[in-house]
Amino acid sequence: METRQLEYFVAVAEELSFTRAAQRVYAVQSTVSAAIRSLETELHTTLFDRSTRRVALSPAGAAFLPEVKAALEAVQRAKAVLQEATEGLRGTIRIGTLSSTWELDLPTLLGAFHRRYPLVDIHLTVSVSGSSGLAEDVRHGRLDVALLGLPESELSGLRTTALDSRPFVALLPADHRLAGRRELTLADLAGEQFVDTARGYANRLTVDRAFDALGTPRRIVVEVADVQTVPDYVRAGLGVAVIPNHALEPDLALVAVPLAGNPLSCVFSIATSADRPPSLPVQTLLDLIDEGRAASPDR
Repeated sequence: METRQLEYFVAVAEELSFTRAAQRVYAVQSTVSAAIRSLETELHTTLFDRSTRRVALSPAGAAFLPEVKAALEAVQRAKAVLQEATEGLRGTIRIGTLSSTWELDLPTLLGAFHRRYPLVDIHLTVSVSGSSGLAEDVRHGRLDVALLGLPESELSGLRTTALDSRPFVALLPADHRLAGRRELTLADLAGEQFVDTARGYANRLTVDRAFDALGTPRRIVVEVADVQTVPDYVRAGLGVAVIPNHALEPDLALVAVPLAGNPLSCVFSIATSADRPPSLPVQTLLDLIDEGRAASPDR
């Protein structure tokens, strides 16, 4: 049983497609198929149920998968420990983030990490699918670390550390009929047209659920890819918004009104997989983040 066979098995198990798995591991499909057949022969069992239209894990394959992942991670950790002892810390960290990380100065942090550990390759991706997409990428092993903002109910399968929490506010044009109120409830905003981020973004998920719970789903007229641009469309009179207050800058054309009742909040967290221990480079990065937070004068 070779490590490469196990890597091919995990790729097919997660993609449920020999074609996509081959693309993921940079191999031709026939090589991946042959490796899986060889593995099944060696184990005297069928790992996948195959048909002309679909690939699915067999019961034996489903039981085998978590053990294979654990074995591959153990091999990677052993290699990392050996490399650090002989050459210095090496490896790769795949990081996913939102376009705005208000609590963490990510460029400065990663710059400091790179200077300290120049042999570690850092791959940073800014999400185009919001926090929900980042969480899925961590769960499926496509990312090692993600900086995201999701409610606790959406964090299954993740190990998280909360970095900050900010309240939501109602954002209105200064001439809006409700702009003079000292506070508002979500019910006060029922029937308004809204500006918000796309589905999958944490703030959109939180606010949609809150309005659904009231029985008054919202009408979204403008969807943007970055919460920082929401105020621009509210200022233009296209709708109102309910967003975390970190996204706001002083603006005489806009009014931010606190929410009464059970106010909503956005929690910004750093997440890794709950099912896989972090690699040595990833753990070293997490330790550096903890050091920076402990040394912060605001804490």
